[in-house]
Amino acid sequence: MAKLLYSATMSLDGFIAGPGGDMHWMARLPDTGPHEVADGLWKQIGSLLVGAHTYGGDDPNAGTDAEGAFGGLWSGPQFVLTHNPPARPVPGVTFVTDLRTGVDAALAAAGDRYTNVLGADVAAQCLQAGLLDEILVFVAPVLLGDGTPLFRKAGGTFAELEEISSATGPSPAIWYRVRK
Repeated sequence: MAKLLYSATMSLDGFIAGPGGDMHWMARLPDTGPHEVADGLWKQIGSLLVGAHTYGGDDPNAGTDAEGAFGGLWSGPQFVLTHNPPARPVPGVTFVTDLRTGVDAALAAAGDRYTNVLGADVAAQCLQAGLLDEILVFVAPVLLGDGTPLFRKAGGTFAELEEISSATGPSPAIWYRVRK
């Protein structure tokens, strides 16, 4: 059965994108060699649930062989949560206007693999609705100072997390289960 996973690379000061959604800082990270968690993650993903800003946003690998999800390694069904679906269909992308509809469709499409959430706003909505199962954070050795935080909820929210695993190195990875 599929699970809903929010995975993101975050700066040490808590941002997943720089000011204005800038993602070019990701392309400037030094190559630290093999990473036991990151290198195989894309194989565990069966579908994507993507926010509209992320879908139409900045790909640090645009125009290269690494363009797209997981450095261009992943392909499969994508479900984009948006208030303004395009008039024309986009191959491989389903636009949905309701969170629950998008989550259900993405989980069904993922089979026995993860549905990966891309976008802080959609992840916060999933967490608030009690739908998010796991969170995987890679901590990049940079400071951005401003931008899109890993999570933001007006008025705050409290979510208890339980560590599943962690990996050390230049970009530590911490995998959590969301306690419900």
